[in-house]
Amino acid sequence: MNRLTPAQLAAWLADPQRQPPLLLDVREEDEVRLCALPGSLHIPMNLIPLRHNELPDDVPIIVYCHHGIRSLNVARYLAHVGFEHVANLQGGIDAWARQIDPSLPRY
Repeated sequence: MNRLTPAQLAAWLADPQRQPPLLLDVREEDEVRLCALPGSLHIPMNLIPLRHNELPDDVPIIVYCHHGIRSLNVARYLAHVGFEHVANLQGGIDAWARQIDPSLPRY
C-alpha cells in the first residue's frame, strides 16, 4: 500500500497522461460539509466494510481523511480485501489545505 504526499497527488491530478484516481473521503458527514477535495466519493470509515463493493477494481484509489490516520487504516483494509491500487494521502485534507490549496477551510 502506497502513501502519497499532497504534492505527489497534486502532480498526479494535473497530469493528463495518468489515469485519474478515485478520491475516497472516509471522514464523517459533518467534516465533509466543511471541506472536501473536488470530485471525491464520500464513504465514512465505519461503512467501508459494508460498501467497499461499490468501489471500482480498475481505478487507483486514494483514500483521505482529516490527518491521514483513519485513511491509512481504510487503505490497509482495502488492500487486505483485494484492491491492488490503493494509496493513503499523507497528512490528509489538512496537509492538502496547508500545502496545495490554502483556500480550503481548516478545522
